[in-house]
Amino acid sequence: MSIILDILLLSAYIPGMTTSLNSLGFAKAPAETRVVVAMSGGVDSSVVAALLHEQGYDVIGVTLQLYDHGAAIEKKGACCAGQDIYDAKRIAEAKGFPHYVLNYESKFKDSVIEEFADSYLRGETPVPCIQCNQTVKFRDLLTVAKDLGADCMATGHYIQRVMNDTRAEMLRAVDPGKDQSYFLFATTQAQLDFLRFPLGGWTKDITRGHAQRLGLLTAEKPDSQDICFVPGGDYTKIVKGLRPQAATPGTIEHMDGRVLGRHDGVIGYTIGQRKGLGIGGGHDEENTPLYVVKLDPANARVIVGPKEALACDTLHLKDCNWLDAAADTVLLKFRSMMTPVTAQVTRGPGHTAILTLENAQYGIAPGQAAACYNGERMIGGGWIVAAENRTLRQAA
Repeated sequence: MSIILDILLLSAYIPGMTTSLNSLGFAKAPAETRVVVAMSGGVDSSVVAALLHEQGYDVIGVTLQLYDHGAAIEKKGACCAGQDIYDAKRIAEAKGFPHYVLNYESKFKDSVIEEFADSYLRGETPVPCIQCNQTVKFRDLLTVAKDLGADCMATGHYIQRVMNDTRAEMLRAVDPGKDQSYFLFATTQAQLDFLRFPLGGWTKDITRGHAQRLGLLTAEKPDSQDICFVPGGDYTKIVKGLRPQAATPGTIEHMDGRVLGRHDGVIGYTIGQRKGLGIGGGHDEENTPLYVVKLDPANARVIVGPKEALACDTLHLKDCNWLDAAADTVLLKFRSMMTPVTAQVTRGPGHTAILTLENAQYGIAPGQAAACYNGERMIGGGWIVAAENRTLRQAA
């Protein structure tokens, strides 16, 4: 473990050498470098805060209260609520650096939860963690960090930040199983210049090893697996509570027009779903498995069809963010843990773009994010508004 710590400190400030950069990239002593650490109450951000404090930085911990304590306390492994806020506060007190809790419940509800519900009403598959990073964390919290006089803000995300001449770039994390670059595709260049990600070059076992060495109470805390504001993973309950119309019953139809059954709300279905359709089998002589291929919430219809109907080779994007506008051939991820696939980018007006995939892919849904890479380097992406198989359409 000492080797890892030595590596982390290789670029530390050396008295008398004014041109040296400290480990956060500033030409001054750590004690003169103020860093706000976004502390979720989990092991990763706890290690970041404690390590930077150990190195002598002027650390300020900030935790966002994002949703109601009462419901959240019962949910272990979440973030930014109840026990997690308490854990972050205890770590800061034990290590001796200031810690603040900011009530962002209203901001989080408006920017993330409401949009989450509306996205399902539109028949989309939302990714709320990206919305959270894009709004309350990397927009609102960065403003707070700057108001506190911070030189930078550090988080526990597993992604690498490197300098190319005078420009900061994002690379995928060393540990592919922990890489969180997909969730950060919307990070702007200005935000990236201010952010630091100390854990991107580590595997999780190294992080936990430091947590144990530092005596952190979060050392054995499990990782969060679910969406933080969805207890037990039942997102339909959240959406129905906010948007009762999501439970409007309707029909389950084959893409050839046959009505195969009924449903209690489009909210219970996602593109690519095969199990739990509620229509049984035997709908053709071969008993071909059926998948959800389209959602039509305006008419309360769930459209099903064979797997090949899910194949898409063209994605239409909105609200694109590009860290590198020059790349035309990219590696694409439309799910966080998938193996990237090759695509061509055609940029359009008003932050739109079209991605043409080299090979058709399955299970792509509106509402998902399209994160684009040049090798290991994140270059941006956008939100998928439509996916189609242009090759099959042209052949027809």
